[in-house]
Order: sequence, then C-alpha cells, then structure tokens
Amino acid sequence: MVKEICTSEIDEILNKAELGKEDIIFLLSLNKKEDLDRLYEKADEIRKENIGDDIHVRGILEFSNYCSNDCFYCGIRKSNSKLKRYRINPTGVLSIAKNAVNKFGFRTVLLQSGEDDFYTTEIIEGMIKSILKECDCRVALSIGERTVEEYKRFYDAGARRILIRFETSNTKLYEKLHPESSITKNSFEKRIKLIKKLKEIGYQIGTGLMIGLPGQRIEDLAEDVLFYNKLGVNMAGMGPFICHPETPLAGSTDGTFEMSLKMIAVTRIVCRDIFISATTALQTLNNANGRELALQSGANLLMPNITPKKYREHYQLYPNKVCIYESPYDCADCVTGVVKSVLRKFGEGYGDTIR
Repeated sequence: MVKEICTSEIDEILNKAELGKEDIIFLLSLNKKEDLDRLYEKADEIRKENIGDDIHVRGILEFSNYCSNDCFYCGIRKSNSKLKRYRINPTGVLSIAKNAVNKFGFRTVLLQSGEDDFYTTEIIEGMIKSILKECDCRVALSIGERTVEEYKRFYDAGARRILIRFETSNTKLYEKLHPESSITKNSFEKRIKLIKKLKEIGYQIGTGLMIGLPGQRIEDLAEDVLFYNKLGVNMAGMGPFICHPETPLAGSTDGTFEMSLKMIAVTRIVCRDIFISATTALQTLNNANGRELALQSGANLLMPNITPKKYREHYQLYPNKVCIYESPYDCADCVTGVVKSVLRKFGEGYGDTIR
C-alpha cells in the first residue's frame, strides 16, 4: 500500500507542467530502485520529445594548465607546486583542432584552459580565426573570467559558445571555494553578471555545477536546477565533486554517482529543451557505463578529450580522471561505441542548441 501511494505521488510530480523547489527536493530524495527507474525513464521521455535522439559531440582541447586562481577544489590551482605546467602554442592548437574536425568528424572544438594571461586577447582571437579558416566547425571557449570587451572580440572573431560554470547557486558556499573572495567581494555576483553579459553578446551559454561539495545540501541542489532556467542558459554540464589531494579540500567525501544521475534527470525534467552533457567525471566514478546511463537519463551531449596524450595527465582538475592515458583516436572510437550502445545516433550539423 505504501509503495502504491509513493508511486502515485512520484507520477503526480513527474507529470506536472512545472516543478517547484519542494518537488525537486522530493525527486532528488528518491532512493528505491523502482522509483529511480521511473525518474530516469521520465527524463529520457522528455529528452526524446524535446531534443530527439541525436547525440552531439564537442571535443575538448585543454591547451594550458596554468591558472592564476587558487580555487580550493581544483587540481590545477596556482598553489599546486607538484603539477607539471604546460602550454600548447597556437600552431599546435590548430593542428589538434584540424585533426578532431577533419579526421574524427567533430563539429565543435572547445578551447579550455586555466585562467592564463599568457594567452593575450590577440592570441585567443588568432586561434579562433585560424581554426575557423581551416575547419568547418563551431569554436567554444572555456577560459574563465575575462572582460566583456575581450569576449566581444572573441565573438567577433567567430567564437559562438561559452562554458563558464556557476559551480553552486549558494553564494556563501561559492565564496568558501574561492579564496580570492576575501579580497574581491561579490565574486559570485561578478560571475553571474558576466554570464548574463555573454548571453547579451550572443553566445550560446553553457554552465554547470558540482554535486556533493562539502557543506552542500539537497536544498542547494534544488536551487541549482532552478537556476539554470533563471539564467536562461543553453547547456548544462554537471558532475560529482571529486576531491583532489593537492587542494585544501583533500580528504573530503566525494559526490556520488547516484546523486549526479538524479541531478541530470531532474534537470532534464525542469529544463526540457536544454542540452545536458554526460561528463567525464561521471565516467570516472562509474567507468563501466557512467556516460551511457547519463544518456539514458536525460543527457544528449558527449565531450571527449582531444588533447594530446602527453598533456592529459597534467590537466586533472580532480584525480584519477578517466582517459588520461588514451589518445584522441581512442576517445573518438570510445564515443562511437557509447553512441551505438544506447541505440542513438550522432547529431548532424554543428549541434546548436534549440533554446
């Protein structure tokens, strides 16, 4: 009898046109297998109705692991003296991008780095233009906080997508993760203001959060889901917090795969037409089929690593990252296998979001 009432309550919430915070908390609190299966099934139905069966691919090129920030959770933070630093020059970046687009067929190249001022506005502009001249693709940027004027120049150079995570919508928790906030007040507000300005420029906005941060509550995660729609973003990339031994959060409990999967499903239900990635961090916690389960629970985006093998082990935001000893060719083959295993197909074109 209890099970029937619970099932009825779940279905009532899942069939609502709009979910509130308490509804989201309820869904994130589910723990019975049959209840979770219903949640994932509903999320997959909504994904199919609003996005279709296409899985889009965006190749990540980690071109520098230098960073001027000292965020408490991050393995490439400036205070990590044990990390071997590297930079890939613009010629190398172009070569890697051409390989990803022309050989693997990826239609988006995501240029990712720490906040590294070595790459001036002119250098970034040049990399964007050279890639677009040689490759039929979209260029996306994940290079941290730069000025609005710089990002306007990058847009004029041809970049069309941005990935800049808000990490958590709990401002107090955000400030605890960023030691700079003791000097530069309102760093969360600064980050959100930048995201809104980038949207005004015309970028497709990708953002995301970490699941299982020390001190994070389920209420915070519910607010995070609602925050996606509040910002009106195009893509969500979320994954579990995995503590790095060379950070102040060393020894903290990691986020869980189950909660991460629930967050993907609930985000799909709340943000029906958003793109959601099946992240590498998910695969790190569940190497057997982490990405596959995410794709069957509302996700529709894969982001394989196209960084050359010799650099990968030095770009670990968290430890034991999967695929660091593989080549870009291995990752391309792996992506093909993942797509086939869930009986879906690669998206055609550039994979622009419908939002």
